[in-house]
Amino acid sequence: MRKEYLYSPGPTTVPPEALSVMGKPIFHHRTKRHREMFQEILDGLKYVLATQNDVLVFASSGTGAMEASVANLLSSGDRVITVSGGKFGQRFGEICRAYGAEVDEIALEWGHPVDPAEIEKRLSEEVKAVYVTLCETSTGVNNDVRAIAGIVAKSRAVLVVDAISGLLCNDLLVDEWNIDVAVGGSQKGLMIPPGVAFCSVSEKAWGLVNSSKMPKYYFDFNSTKKSADKADTPFTPAVTLLRALRETLRMVRSEGRENLLRLYAKLARAVRAGTAAIGLELFSHAPSNAVTAVKVPEGIDAGELLNLLRDELGVTFAGGQAKLKGKIFRICSMGYTNEFDILTAMSALEFALKKLGYQFEIGAGVKAAQEVLS
Repeated sequence: MRKEYLYSPGPTTVPPEALSVMGKPIFHHRTKRHREMFQEILDGLKYVLATQNDVLVFASSGTGAMEASVANLLSSGDRVITVSGGKFGQRFGEICRAYGAEVDEIALEWGHPVDPAEIEKRLSEEVKAVYVTLCETSTGVNNDVRAIAGIVAKSRAVLVVDAISGLLCNDLLVDEWNIDVAVGGSQKGLMIPPGVAFCSVSEKAWGLVNSSKMPKYYFDFNSTKKSADKADTPFTPAVTLLRALRETLRMVRSEGRENLLRLYAKLARAVRAGTAAIGLELFSHAPSNAVTAVKVPEGIDAGELLNLLRDELGVTFAGGQAKLKGKIFRICSMGYTNEFDILTAMSALEFALKKLGYQFEIGAGVKAAQEVLS
């Protein structure tokens, strides 16, 4: 009678509506039926991103769309600014270097957001693009993308935002804020399995695309746009995943984008209140509403805690990555998650910590979380 609870910041829990359509017979993608579905998906993604810009969809992980934003905007030797405040900001720098870009990396102490003034200080006529993350998944940090966008919009550079984890949890208004490229993925707030990624592309960004001399084939923005304009894709799409995505986008529209933002903000506040009530400390100095990173208390082995939660209780939290391995655990509050999921997570955390000998008042975390949720 084992039951599983998934609180990792990707992949996240898939709702029954999406699971059920993935079990239906597959259909061919070069048909009117598929084009009608794909057009609805493109419109839904524009709603989620708050944009009228082109949205290009790929069958890939989010990293594929990150790479596409480099291969299509830059030429070898171009100067870029990247913000490295965690594993995924670091990844943007690695991709840019792989394509021969000259990278000016803003290296942050992990757990801290970037100061927009630092980006402004480094901008020059030579900078072609600025690459930042909305939510740095590895640290639970939310960056002030709105302020950064206001700075970059005054320059010749384009702004590329990794919104893979932060989308729908932390506000992102692509058109209003003048974000040139927003990168997203399917397995976070959009609630389906990994395998679909996308980029929105502004007119300013298309100017760089048309002058880019980087090699590309599968991730070519121009060929993808040519097909998207006809509600199609240049290569075989992930038909089953797209069918699920249509369902979750319908759910998002039904709930309302602003309502979801308020919900996830409340869920994240409850996690923060619950962990604080039992003496745990947040890792992030600018907490995201998508995922909460919590320091493992002294005397508790992180691996033992996570294994106990997963193997005995059926509850999966995420551990720390890279240099944070063994130092933090992460609880997501995105996607198909509600108030009772947060209370279950807090209850499981208390159960596991108590079993490992950590001293606190049992029920204090659940009570504090419930007070926020109520």
